Amino acid sequence: MKTVKLGGSLLMAAALFSSCIEQSDVKMHTTINSDGTCTRIVSYSDVMSQEKRDSLWTDSTQRLAQPIPECLEINRLNYSITQVGSGDTVTTVFTHDYTTVAEMSEDMPLQLNGVQLQAKSSLTKQFRWFYTDYTFTEVFSSVAEIFTHPITDYVDDDVASFWFTGQPNILQGLSGAEIAEKIEPMESAVTNWLNDNIFKLSFDFIVSHYDSVNNPPISREQFVAQRDSLKKYIMKEGDGDVLWTDHKKIFKNFFHSDAYAFFFDETPSGIALEKENAKLLNIFNLSVPYTLVMPGKITDAGTGVCQNDTIFYPLTGERLIPHDYTITASSRVTNYWAYVVAIMLILIVAVYILYRRS
Repeated sequence: MKTVKLGGSLLMAAALFSSCIEQSDVKMHTTINSDGTCTRIVSYSDVMSQEKRDSLWTDSTQRLAQPIPECLEINRLNYSITQVGSGDTVTTVFTHDYTTVAEMSEDMPLQLNGVQLQAKSSLTKQFRWFYTDYTFTEVFSSVAEIFTHPITDYVDDDVASFWFTGQPNILQGLSGAEIAEKIEPMESAVTNWLNDNIFKLSFDFIVSHYDSVNNPPISREQFVAQRDSLKKYIMKEGDGDVLWTDHKKIFKNFFHSDAYAFFFDETPSGIALEKENAKLLNIFNLSVPYTLVMPGKITDAGTGVCQNDTIFYPLTGERLIPHDYTITASSRVTNYWAYVVAIMLILIVAVYILYRRS
């Protein structure tokens, strides 16, 4: 199996079917405060020509009205600013302050296929006299229901989680040769899973719209009965790739008819089928770098990388496929007043002892 089929080709397909990341560089930043309040900032950048930028200025407000990417729903964010940066870059920044982390998660700005991503957040605070520990957790709900065939029908839970999230690291301690030996069957299984989902989506779409086929060479029932044979033929002609192949030609050769060609042309049915495929592939195009700032010093960054007291997490659609994706971090705030109180108590006790001895 060729890596490009699951890697480069899939990314190309996602870019063709989706407009969110293709058009904009979307980022999300969360700041947790020691009093439990928090702030979420969402920004997106686009490279525009001068002519395009000029066309976006509104006459009434003289503000730059940059189009909002399809993966964002940010009508409820309470203030924003759009800036023209260096070169042709235009960046819009939306900010919202929240009283609790639960309120922040309920107002999740990210969406997939027009549906808001679901997330739940919690913040625990443990007072330990000289310091206070904070732990923030935000759990993004899985979008596995998008796929008719679940990934766990092809690989076990640990392999599925490792493939899409990197955790658990089931290859730890293996040599390069051993890793290559383990990776190949994993990639083959995941490729089969994706091919099966893409094929089923398209096949079921044609079946549900079979009444629109003019002079079909076979009946709907006969077409359904040919499902497995058609899939094998597509896999053979497409060199193991259901997505990147000439479906019009394959259907013609398999059924000896052009009756199904309109499903793969710029017709209403063809456009509708393309949109259905886009819903499936958009998940692979969702990539929003997530940064987190906690009160005090970071003590545990979870699966993120901490740099200069800011934690970086890769929030991608693929990480939402096998299960819920958890972002968590812990930090510690030093209670300097506690030290002052402790010193004062020590001084008071010392003075008392000296006084008693005098």
